[in-house]
Amino acid sequence: MDRVDLTPPTAAVGRRADAYAAAPLLNCLLREVAEPLADPDPGAYRVHRLPSGRLLRVRAGRRPTDPEVRTAGTWQPVGHPELVKLVAAELRRHTGLPGGDLPAEMLDSRDAVAALLTARALAAPPADPYLRSEQSLITGHPYHPAPKARGGGPVASWLPYAPEAHARFPLVLLGVREDEMSEEGDTRALDALGTAPPGYRLLPAHPWQLDLLGRDLAPAFADGRLVRIGTTAHDAWPTAAIRTVHEPRRDLFLKFSLDVRITNDIRRLWRHDLRRLCRTDTVVRHAFAGLDPSAAWLSDRGYRTAAFAFEELAVLVRDGLRGHLLPGATPLLAAGLAEGFDDSPLADAPDPAAWWEAYLRQVVPPVLTAFDEHGVVLEAHLQNTLVAVDAAGTPVQALFRDAEGVKLLPEVTRAAGWERLVYCLVVNHLSEIAAALAEHHPGLDPWPAVRRALARHDLPEIPALLASPTLPGKTNLLLRWTGAGGADARYQPLPSPLVGG
Repeated sequence: MDRVDLTPPTAAVGRRADAYAAAPLLNCLLREVAEPLADPDPGAYRVHRLPSGRLLRVRAGRRPTDPEVRTAGTWQPVGHPELVKLVAAELRRHTGLPGGDLPAEMLDSRDAVAALLTARALAAPPADPYLRSEQSLITGHPYHPAPKARGGGPVASWLPYAPEAHARFPLVLLGVREDEMSEEGDTRALDALGTAPPGYRLLPAHPWQLDLLGRDLAPAFADGRLVRIGTTAHDAWPTAAIRTVHEPRRDLFLKFSLDVRITNDIRRLWRHDLRRLCRTDTVVRHAFAGLDPSAAWLSDRGYRTAAFAFEELAVLVRDGLRGHLLPGATPLLAAGLAEGFDDSPLADAPDPAAWWEAYLRQVVPPVLTAFDEHGVVLEAHLQNTLVAVDAAGTPVQALFRDAEGVKLLPEVTRAAGWERLVYCLVVNHLSEIAAALAEHHPGLDPWPAVRRALARHDLPEIPALLASPTLPGKTNLLLRWTGAGGADARYQPLPSPLVGG
């Protein structure tokens, strides 16, 4: 594994980390609990009233900056630690709840950004533009209060495995005794990673997860249910999802349990999700078989684990890219396009309107058709969507992933499924790409094209969506503050840019 830098951040890095960490926290605060006020002197700042009645102003933009609070008739700057205290006080007043560990996670998220910036400055980014896009997310989720929190552990415990630090590392190879192994689906790709001793099956493990499990596995090693074999011959690269890695030589994706809270959830492969995985993936593969051939689904083929540590040691096998990509196409993570990375085609598009039309042609139809014709609710948010571009940087294909996040009708109602689809596709995904495109190409209004792309589909929900003054926005700050489960999505209405577009 490449050496990562653990030197303390400089003052300049600290200021950058403050700005990176404040932007998504401010986005959440302004979206979920603040009241925007009419500005008699419109300019760079926008003023909001908080639940306490205090006034907060920020520099406008999709990543708000420079928060200031009105105190004794003047505007006073608010640093990141003070912003965390401000948010906590406002939410205690707003909800009547103490908020648990969330304030500490907000601070941890900022400190993680500082460590990432320090390590990143000394690390070489991957040459592959796909991996570069996966490892570009310093901000991360733009509407989460602590998008980079890493469980509060010491930097040395997680930085060697951080995609944002351009990490790559070998996987640990374990052998699980055959009578203690549990698997479902097609896991043959795992057996090619090494050689298990007689009576054992190969089980790759994420080194961070093994460190987290620590002594819990000691009895299994002691009695021979588990043995250590070594490590993989080639490095794996962590993707934006952190616990999902890509092994480029074999073109293999592996998704592991990771007992760390990242954004809203402890990222373990839960038994109930694994048990429904193959059925869900089969339905999605069937749906994609009837779609335009350029649309692709990266199948979650199967999983393997140890029966005595079913969730803790589970590993999921996902399709690689090569069997799905159009000839000459380069896949890029949609979240990376929104955040930005070197040589991004979004920033460099010579005709941004045409680029955006091409993007929408690839991304929107598969999601809507899978829902309407097959009852599949894809979780088509920024981190689950890859957009492949041709040599000129024009989008020519969309690839979707993550069966764990897929919902099926009628397991959820059509209304609930549609709300989730609109949030993931329009609010989380298209809104961010549209904002980034408009930021790089001033004067472009991206929303008429989105309206046209949606209107081409004869779903009964589309007319109401285009006429509605609001869209559903997920309330990640309130979800975490109130201790709701990560899957317990709650939405509040946001002004819709689709109206009149």
